[in-house]
Amino acid sequence: MPLSRRPLSLLAALALLSAVTACTNAAVGDPVAAPDKQKPTSTTKPAPPPPPRDNLALKTENGRQSPGTVLAGAGDAPYNYAPAVMLENGLIRAWWCSQLSAAPPGGDDVLYSEAQNMNGPFTTAAPVFSGSGSSFDAMHVCDPSLIKIGDTYYMYYSGASRDNHANGTSFGVATSKDGRSWTRAAGGRAIVTPANDVQRENTYGAGQQSAVYLDGWVYLMFTDTTGLASHQNGAGQYVLRSKDPTFTVGVEALGAQGFQPVGATNKPRTRSVVEAFSADWMWIDAASTWAIAHSTDNGTTITFWNKDFTRHPFTPVLIPGIWREGPGLVRTPQGHAPIDAGDPCGRVAIDVLRSTINGAAGAPTNITRFGLDAVGLQGCATADEASALNGFAMPSPERTADMVVDGKVVRFERRSVAEKFARSVLAVRPPGADTLKITARIPAGVPAVVNPEGVAGLLLDNKLWVVGSVAVATLNSSEVTSVSAEQWERYERHADLAAR
Repeated sequence: MPLSRRPLSLLAALALLSAVTACTNAAVGDPVAAPDKQKPTSTTKPAPPPPPRDNLALKTENGRQSPGTVLAGAGDAPYNYAPAVMLENGLIRAWWCSQLSAAPPGGDDVLYSEAQNMNGPFTTAAPVFSGSGSSFDAMHVCDPSLIKIGDTYYMYYSGASRDNHANGTSFGVATSKDGRSWTRAAGGRAIVTPANDVQRENTYGAGQQSAVYLDGWVYLMFTDTTGLASHQNGAGQYVLRSKDPTFTVGVEALGAQGFQPVGATNKPRTRSVVEAFSADWMWIDAASTWAIAHSTDNGTTITFWNKDFTRHPFTPVLIPGIWREGPGLVRTPQGHAPIDAGDPCGRVAIDVLRSTINGAAGAPTNITRFGLDAVGLQGCATADEASALNGFAMPSPERTADMVVDGKVVRFERRSVAEKFARSVLAVRPPGADTLKITARIPAGVPAVVNPEGVAGLLLDNKLWVVGSVAVATLNSSEVTSVSAEQWERYERHADLAAR
């Protein structure tokens, strides 16, 4: 957490020293997902498993930058940096570090704003989280990183009890149901503290964390200037994971032998995944790849790792442009990369918001949007990666149309019906789709029912697929029968296609 009241020399040092390169840990190869023991969705012979991606070169397209500043603090906020950016239900939601005199106790605060577009305009910034007045975060809270699990938001934040501290930064977690009103979790205590493996000139501590939720695990990447594997200037990014979002139990740390259980979150830090300060990351579902955004000389570099951190699937890409503090990636509520609507398996949008100047207070401000598309993922090659196809329709091997619903295939006899529910229709069938199970076949003319509110559903083996309007049932050439509300509720349900 770059703290507002720490010496400006430390701010400058972090900025200058974070122009660094990715680490080159030895790789032993990617795991290849085993095919499900099932009848494939294709009648052709399954293709052999693809070779592991290894330093593939991605093409970059559609470089972009907002016309000006998109995020700024209200009132007397002297600086604005370290944004966390969430794409949720069509909104761009942003939390970042600033300071408002109206928000006691007079240290760093977390501000919140939202917009319909990454380029803004964003709503007037409002403070939503401030120092506790006691504990490790008495004065300062900063560097928010957010994920959503179920209906609960988790905000991981850096904290410090005072201005001048020696390795005094640690980080905690707070919860919310709306992203605005927050309650400290874990008893208000720090969940990660400095390891104190090595005492260096840089006395920041542990913070600048970024969280991702994947396969039931919360992954935390963070800076620890006291970590054993950090550069002599303190730069380094470490990884912990736990199925407990408060990291109270079941914590594992990434080391030379992969993830191993640890008894506490401040055990020796033996492996860094990238030599950097103030990094952010996200998971790319279609390519089973971590993408780590960190500042280098000419902008934001994206370094890629496979799931187990044993191989770099792609060579790094650069989002060029000026910067003064670490980037915030635009991510889904779980911390994943947004799925491209036109090419979910081959293209990923990488957008960041980052501070661009040092303001009158000598600290970073003027948060601006930068981005590009990375093309050539060769994704959706396994069943896990094909999860990126949820909601997409595509040609089926039977000259019908398939749609991926919750990781399984629904096969429609009529493409026109599938198109009513799909977020997009792909012209070419991705290879990974053939690894997914067929959960249902919806033939033309299957019986349909409609409830008193006008909601229609198709009946397959007396189980209901809700399709929304009678017009969709008619498009399927289904005979529609009116039923009572009681009859409607008695049907066993498949997925609600109309809600997709």
